[in-house]
Amino acid sequence: MAARTITRLDTSTVGRWWWTVDKWMLAATALLIAIGILLNLAAGPPAAERIGATTFHFVRKQMVFLPLALMTMFAISLLAPVNVRRFAVIGFMISGVLTLLTLVLGEDINGARRWLSIGPIHFGQPSEFVKPFFAVVSAWMFAEHKMREDFPGNLIAAGMLGAVALILLSQPDVGMTLVVSAVWCAQFFIAGLPIFWVILIAIIGLAGLVGAYFTFSHVASRVDRFLDPSSGDTYQVATAMRAFQQGGLFGRGPGEGRVKEALPDAHTDFIFAVAGEEFGVLLCLVIVALFSFIVIRALTKAMREENLFVLLAVGGLAVQFGLQAMINMASSLHMMPTKGMTLPFISYGGSSLVALGVAVGMILALTRRRRDSEGR
Repeated sequence: MAARTITRLDTSTVGRWWWTVDKWMLAATALLIAIGILLNLAAGPPAAERIGATTFHFVRKQMVFLPLALMTMFAISLLAPVNVRRFAVIGFMISGVLTLLTLVLGEDINGARRWLSIGPIHFGQPSEFVKPFFAVVSAWMFAEHKMREDFPGNLIAAGMLGAVALILLSQPDVGMTLVVSAVWCAQFFIAGLPIFWVILIAIIGLAGLVGAYFTFSHVASRVDRFLDPSSGDTYQVATAMRAFQQGGLFGRGPGEGRVKEALPDAHTDFIFAVAGEEFGVLLCLVIVALFSFIVIRALTKAMREENLFVLLAVGGLAVQFGLQAMINMASSLHMMPTKGMTLPFISYGGSSLVALGVAVGMILALTRRRRDSEGR
C-alpha cells in the first residue's frame, strides 16, 4: 500500500495541523530531543553503574517517558487557544494540589520534599508541571484585566504567584521560585506594567534574593562557593570545567569522555559538560543555537499576535524555556551558582521531559496559523 501524502486539500485533523504548525520550531525541538538521546546514551550507563543498576537503566527509563512526552506535545498542539487556556486551568489546579501534597507525603531527598509517590503511583516532581500551566493561566489573568478593567486579573495573578512561591519555598525550591517569578514579571511587563511597578518589583526581587541567602543555608552555601571556591566543596563544578577544557573544539569523541565516570550528576544537571568533553565546543554551540532559535522564533511569532492572551502566554512559555536552559548551562560553566535544573529535552528526568512536552505543545498550539474565529 502506498504511503499516504498529506496535501493542502487534506481536511483531517492531522492534515490541518501539519499545514498550520510551525515546522521550523518543530524541527529545532526534534534536533534537541535527538541530541538528548545521544547524550543520555553517553552519560546514562556510568550513572547506572554507580548505583548498582543495569547498564542502560536510565536510558531505558528516559525512552519510556520520551514517547509519552511526544504524544503529549502533539495532542496539545492540536488545540485551539481557548482550549489551551481551559487545559492549563485544569492542569494548574491538579499540579498545584500534587505539589502541595509533596509537603506532607513527599520523599525527603537531601533535605527537600519535591518528589511525590502515593503507593505504587510515582508522580515524579509535580512542580515541573506547575511552571507551564502557571504561565498560561497568569497570561489569561493579565489579558482579562487589560480587556476589562473591572476584572481584578492583576490581583488574581499576584495572588497565584504568592501561593505558588509559598509552596515552592516550603519544599524548598528557591531556583524554581525564581524562574516562576521571572516569567510572571516578564508577562506583567509585556502586558503594560507602569514604571512605578517596574521599580517596586525590582526592589522586591533584590530583597527576595538577599532574604533567600540568609534564610536558606543551601542557597548561602552555593553562593559562597561560587564567589569563593575555597569556601566549600566545588568538586562538581571543577570537574565540569575540566571536561570543557579537555573537550576543546571538536571533543574527545563519542564514548571517550571521562567526566561522566566521575561526576555524580553527569546525566542530569551537568550533562552539558558531557557534551563539551565528548563532542567539543561545536556541539555546545549547536545546543545554544537551538535553544536561542526556539525562544526567538516563539517570541517573534507572539509579537505578531493581536490576541493579548496568546502574546502573553507564548511570551511567558518562551522565557521560561530559555531561562531554564540558560540556568543549566551557566551553572555548568561556573557563570552562576549551581542550581539543580534540567537542560530541556537533554537531561535525564521523566517528569521534566513530559512537562516540557506540555510547554512546547502549548507554544506550538498558540503559534499555529488559524482563522480569526479560532483565536477568540
